[in-house]
Amino acid sequence: MVQSIDLPRNESGIATALGVLKQQFGDRLHTGQAMRNQHAHTTTWIRPQAPDAVVFPRSTAEVSEIVKVCATHKVPVIPFGTGTSLEGHVNAPAGGVSVDLTQMDAILAVHAEDLDCVVQPGVTREQLNTHLRDRGLFFPIDPGANASLGGMASTRASGTNAVRYGTMKDNVIALEAVMADGRIIRTAQRAKKTSAGYNMTQLLVGSEGTLGLITEITLKLQGIPEAISAARMSFPSIDAACRAVMTTIQYGIPVARIELLDELNVRAANAYAGLALPEVPLLLLEFHGSDQSVREQTEMFASIAEDVGGTDFEATTSTEERNKLWQARHDLYWATLQLRPGAQGISTDVCVPISRLADAVTGAQAKAAELDLLSPIVGHVGDGNFHCLVLIDMEDADEVARAETFVAWLADEAIAAEGTCTGEHGIGQGKMPYLVKELGATTEFMAAIKGALDPQNIMNPGKIFSR
Repeated sequence: MVQSIDLPRNESGIATALGVLKQQFGDRLHTGQAMRNQHAHTTTWIRPQAPDAVVFPRSTAEVSEIVKVCATHKVPVIPFGTGTSLEGHVNAPAGGVSVDLTQMDAILAVHAEDLDCVVQPGVTREQLNTHLRDRGLFFPIDPGANASLGGMASTRASGTNAVRYGTMKDNVIALEAVMADGRIIRTAQRAKKTSAGYNMTQLLVGSEGTLGLITEITLKLQGIPEAISAARMSFPSIDAACRAVMTTIQYGIPVARIELLDELNVRAANAYAGLALPEVPLLLLEFHGSDQSVREQTEMFASIAEDVGGTDFEATTSTEERNKLWQARHDLYWATLQLRPGAQGISTDVCVPISRLADAVTGAQAKAAELDLLSPIVGHVGDGNFHCLVLIDMEDADEVARAETFVAWLADEAIAAEGTCTGEHGIGQGKMPYLVKELGATTEFMAAIKGALDPQNIMNPGKIFSR
């Protein structure tokens, strides 16, 4: 495992707080090793750091009580959703209490006429969309995993639909949150826009639990499109595929999804999902709108892509075929693991301006080859975001060191290209070394905000900042 930071523990405070919380929550407070380990597990190579206890609140008032007890005794509070984060967000480097929000999973209101809804943080994106389907509505943010909406807001999640519908920052209207002293705040009303004071909603979205615990979310919704078409097209090179993406975006075609799979990912998808795609770079797309607009979008893309060498174009409006294609995309993590059985997949992401995309992706391929690493690449390339899944033997210290070199190089290259070290994974523990490189003195002001809102540093300490 890659080393993670350790912070000083407040042993007496932890013991006292756990005693108080046990009286309040009874069998909803767990201190068994298996439960604690489960809440330190992340799909990452960062060393797991278990909390001292896990508690399952069922209301905002109970979250407030937990935080008040922890604040009184200076005990860390670590929010937990579904555990799908990728940068060590749920680790407990100073011990403390993991607040598992999965039992706060109610959809509180759907205002179909206003295209918004109010949910608790434990609601997952699939659960919400199942609930909305009969109303002709959907929530578009799709990070792949069936993540909780609270976790998605905390990490400013994104996904395959971001090129058209934006990220979590664009789709959260208001939040209810418990702050570091246990007080409950609401950041905004349901109005679609406001000029009332500081934008506290956006301050908390992406704060990774370091400023407060999100207990209620008001989200924008979309109408289910009249027509949906999925398409795929193969390309002779990554450069050609990226040029097709750039031209599509520059022409203003309102594509809903545009995903890039490199040759390794296509090979993995073929084997795992029983497909027969040409094993060359591939774009997967989806178009939303009326029947006529979807046809026009599909035809315009096909024309653009053919001009840069695209071949084997196929489009379908069949729900079954669309679902098969996108299920193969969502299963790529598991599919690519089969490229090297026994290896662990280490996922890292960066985001660059789309004019730099081709150079960034081909550069990543070349660097992985130079370091003798197997690293399939997939990307939400409509907004310049791509992921490398480095397949490594964690028992091979030299290979782990080469993988660390690759991840650091990739982050540095993205920043040098006027991009970011993370498009959607967040900072957590894993990307802390690159934040100052990217933002410079801005991080000092971020730390000042953290210090003002959480002076005891109990809210998910050791994430974003090293203290």
